[in-house]
Amino acid sequence: MPTILGQNQYGKAENRVVKITRDGATHHIKDLNVSVALSGDMEEVHYSGSNANVLPTDTTKNTVYAFAKEYGIESAEQFGIHLARHFVTSQEPIHRARIRIEEYAWERIETSDANSQFIGADEVKHSFVRKGQETRVTQITYDGEKWEVVSGLKDLVVMNSTNSEFWGYVKDKYTTLQEAYDRILATQVSGRWRFNWTDDEQKMPNWEKSYEQVKKHMLQAFAETYSLSLQQTLYQMGARIINNRSEIDEVRFSLPNKHHFLVDLEPFGLKNDNEVYFAADRPYGLIEATILRDGCEPKIPVDMTNL
Repeated sequence: MPTILGQNQYGKAENRVVKITRDGATHHIKDLNVSVALSGDMEEVHYSGSNANVLPTDTTKNTVYAFAKEYGIESAEQFGIHLARHFVTSQEPIHRARIRIEEYAWERIETSDANSQFIGADEVKHSFVRKGQETRVTQITYDGEKWEVVSGLKDLVVMNSTNSEFWGYVKDKYTTLQEAYDRILATQVSGRWRFNWTDDEQKMPNWEKSYEQVKKHMLQAFAETYSLSLQQTLYQMGARIINNRSEIDEVRFSLPNKHHFLVDLEPFGLKNDNEVYFAADRPYGLIEATILRDGCEPKIPVDMTNL
């Protein structure tokens, strides 16, 4: 045979599942987008078309919805762990499962006392508005023995309106950028962090608490760093996470520099004292780096486009 089969996987992508937990009149929402990818003894389905070892992708879809009912959704990570363990341990031909999950957050709508004349303000515990801050993500990989959990977020837009400079850089004949000693620093954070929980003998992290704490330390580092470069800020964000969260060994960020340029108002006889800016969407500087706990090896892919 002149060709052989290389890496392969299959599954059902982007299964949208919304789980409502009813605690009396108070409801809770988990809104996930779940993608399942399975691999193992799948040579024959490629070579001859035999489906003898193939669990239908429709079955993986059904499993996602059934597990939402059977196990609930405590967290994206815990739900992914249930799914990965099930596929690897219940199907002999399947040796590895990768579960990718995006979570869309909702927050409760606070009602006014005026509503009490209709249904009672204290009774409205079932109305929500989609949070627009960020999308939470996780990827769980299981091979029957070892786990790898990489979580993170994307589309979190942050800004410092001062306490940022950029000067002292290399200049050549093509350089036109003016040095800045007081500028806006803004970015749209895409971040991933890898947990050091790898087997069932270890104590499992509190996934929900960990996410909230990581986000807190990340934002505090962004706000509290007097920045001379976006690279410096990125490093401080990652270092703050690792120094405060013992369950995490590696953090990777991809930070586009959302440039804000001062508008020249002199033609109108006006002085622009760092007040009016033009927000440029492209082109943009793109700053990326991995921050590691000392002694740990990097495992998060450099290109996080599909993670």
